[in-house]
Amino acid sequence: MAAVPLTADQIAALPQQCPNWSLVGGKLRRELRFADFVEAFGFMARVALIAEAMGHHPEWSNVWNRVTIELTTHDTGGLSDLDLQLAQRIDDLAG
Repeated sequence: MAAVPLTADQIAALPQQCPNWSLVGGKLRRELRFADFVEAFGFMARVALIAEAMGHHPEWSNVWNRVTIELTTHDTGGLSDLDLQLAQRIDDLAG
């Protein structure tokens, strides 16, 4: 699936489209907290299956009950439609 870079106007609209995410260093970033490590890791496993199916993988880290996710598209040198789609699918999973 080829990534389409977001325009400046689309990037400016991201806070309204993805209110759980922030723009940090040109990347979409979200921090999530869970009850414990198992819940956090289970969430990451579900996201991994979606990301693999999309062919678009997050930059992320996990410390006990916290998961930090950053999205960017290296092929386009910035944010793309794939980042927006993955952010929305992550939001759907997170509830």
